[in-house]
Amino acid sequence: MDMEVTAWMSLHHAMNAQDDRRPFSKATLRRIAAFARPHRRPLYVYLLLSVVMAVLAVATPVLAGRVVNAIVDRSATSTVVGLAVLIAALAVAEGGLGLANRWLSARIGEGLILHLRTAVFDHVQRMPVAFFTRTRTGALVSRLNNDVIGAQRAFSDTLSGVVSNLVTLLLTFAVMVGISWQVTLLALVLLPVFVLPARRMGTRLAGLEREAARHDAAMSTQMTERFSAPGATLVKLFGRPDRESAEFAARARRVRDIGVRTAMVQHVFITALTMVSALALALVYGLGGWMSLRGHLDAGAVVALALLLTRLYAPLTALASARVEVMSALVSFERVFEVLDLRPLVAEKPEPRAVPDGPVAVEFDDVTFAYPAADKVSLASLEEVATLDTRGGVDVLHGVSFRAEPGQMVALVGSSGAGKSTIAQLLPRLYDADAGTVRLGGVDVRDLSFASIRATLGMVTQDGHLFHESIRDNLLLARPEASEDELWDVLRRARLDALIEGLPDGLDTIVGERGYRLSGGERQRLTIARLLLARQRVVILDEATAHLDSTSEAAVQEALAEALDGRTAVVIAHRLSTVRAADLILVVEEGRIIERGTHDELLAAGGRYADLYETQFDTRPPLEPVA
Repeated sequence: MDMEVTAWMSLHHAMNAQDDRRPFSKATLRRIAAFARPHRRPLYVYLLLSVVMAVLAVATPVLAGRVVNAIVDRSATSTVVGLAVLIAALAVAEGGLGLANRWLSARIGEGLILHLRTAVFDHVQRMPVAFFTRTRTGALVSRLNNDVIGAQRAFSDTLSGVVSNLVTLLLTFAVMVGISWQVTLLALVLLPVFVLPARRMGTRLAGLEREAARHDAAMSTQMTERFSAPGATLVKLFGRPDRESAEFAARARRVRDIGVRTAMVQHVFITALTMVSALALALVYGLGGWMSLRGHLDAGAVVALALLLTRLYAPLTALASARVEVMSALVSFERVFEVLDLRPLVAEKPEPRAVPDGPVAVEFDDVTFAYPAADKVSLASLEEVATLDTRGGVDVLHGVSFRAEPGQMVALVGSSGAGKSTIAQLLPRLYDADAGTVRLGGVDVRDLSFASIRATLGMVTQDGHLFHESIRDNLLLARPEASEDELWDVLRRARLDALIEGLPDGLDTIVGERGYRLSGGERQRLTIARLLLARQRVVILDEATAHLDSTSEAAVQEALAEALDGRTAVVIAHRLSTVRAADLILVVEEGRIIERGTHDELLAAGGRYADLYETQFDTRPPLEPVA
């Protein structure tokens, strides 16, 4: 191995070893072992091949020395050729074993990544909505990418590296001592000159790279936020493009400066270590040649020692950083386990029930609810704060009780923040009530399976969220097995068929991030079409027409009429004109139902509903003009 390559390897190990001195528990090691258990057989083979490759790496310099001795001693040609063939065979064997080892490494590493990623992804999907309202998406995605890959390196790189480097070091040292303890001692004396600068310079370069990574992350965040449709609109309306450009350019220039410094430091470091390496080889050749001339060593031994010297520094440098690399890998595992250890507040029972067949009634029985504090649903590292907000536990619903009979429409009205959307979120178990009972078809929702709830209850929210996929894919989210005719049927019923037919790609048209390539009314009608396709028996409409103009609202209302026909419905609305025909109207204020009745009954009562209605429609006669 060339000494310059050895220098690069030393620098790589030093740069990538992040010294995290946090203690780790035996429980963490046991959990790592549990994740590694499915890969234990290929892992054993991988470690065995690493040992064999280390032996071959030491055998080649020894054979090279014997070739030199055979030439000097003018041995038979067959001896020289035989040794050369053996060296070639070892090289071929080492290359073949290297390929096999790399395949095993990739299989183990990628298998572990698959296992960890799917475990984290599945676990995160079970978390309550409160988790997603607090967590920074980028930090969560980083756990699925950076930390999972960091944990994977513990098996594919660190573990095998420690084993192969330790075997290589012991064999090399034993062979060198056997050839000449004097030259070996000289090599060890020069070792600090090689290793210590690598650790010091590596730490400096690692600091530069971490700073560059911070600036890169900041630029990525700025681009992600500014390049989304809402972010770009906000910048154009209220931002200062010149300032945005200046901030981005400042970070980019800093990354450029760090890149230049890193390149120069690396070059100086490699040049210096190459000189030290050349000096070490010169000393080996000098001392070995002097001893050879005096008959204490043969020429082949000198060549073997010179070649073995390059096999000595690399594993020593790598092992010097092994502890830190192991700790870094353990930290990555701990960060992954940290997410897996978050217990979902909303969980399915071991043997859940299904919603009974037939029409479904909705019932709230003395329900009390408080949003959970951050420390119950999140992590400080995922929110990117020093400590979690411990506020929470204040009741936002107080003894809410009502019943929507099968096929009835119940409307929730009231001031903003009164608790209407919170009531709606308890039905599909986005949250669980703290006290009281929420029932679907007479069964407590906590006793129902998630699949049964999803099959029974559909919800349309005011933002009409769509994925950055095709219209077809967004519809099939509700029922993947739906046919083409069924898709066009629900689009017709949602008053969207003419629009979709006029698009160049029809159902395969990409709607854009959050559906921004469609208008607000078109997005809402597409979510209603998705609801129609699902054929659910209970429908929740949470401000489904809140942000629409009168024309779009009329089209959406027609589609909603289709969606509500024959279904039990809970409708939240600020526009009271949309709920006049409701079978029951509930007026919610400060988490309590303060009035209930039909539209006419509540108007006649002259209470809060009447005030809201009068404010919206201003039924008072106009004031007489002042003379």
